[in-house]
Amino acid sequence: MAITELILLAVGLSMDASAVSISNSLCINKISIKHVLKMALMFAFFQGLMPLIGYFAANKFESVINRFDHWIAFVLLAIIGGKMLHEAIKAEIEQECSLFALTFKLLLVQAVATSIDALAVGISLSALNVNIYYSITIISAITFVCCTIAVLIAKRFGNLLGKRAGIAGGIILIAIGLKIFVEHMYFQ
Repeated sequence: MAITELILLAVGLSMDASAVSISNSLCINKISIKHVLKMALMFAFFQGLMPLIGYFAANKFESVINRFDHWIAFVLLAIIGGKMLHEAIKAEIEQECSLFALTFKLLLVQAVATSIDALAVGISLSALNVNIYYSITIISAITFVCCTIAVLIAKRFGNLLGKRAGIAGGIILIAIGLKIFVEHMYFQ
């Protein structure tokens, strides 16, 4: 696999994680470098880990992964997005999305949900007999950069949404889960 193809693959894989980073950023009033690093590192780690797992489990679990990955991603993102929507809608008018807490548990669930498709990519990389360690390094690095940029963009333009940020964030998460589900059910 050429470096250009690997970079394009990495950018494609990082898009879901970047969208979730935007969603998270819309619900944090004062985002710090700590928030940016927590999100970018968690997403980058799992976008690199999942292809590695897929690479080594290629033949044993391929049919199971392909049957359920879209369901898992959809359910996890719908639950998180629904919770975010519920909290934003029930919050008093004076309150913003500041009740949102960027916890390790939340990031872990989001990172796993957005990287499940990378598991299937690892299976493909195994079939192509590529250097998996080189590949996951590129995938992780690009995911880190894309998520960092996504957070900065969200903070720049997210304030325009004001109190609707939580609603927008919840809708984005549910839409990502639905997109993953529809793609896998009807276009694969």
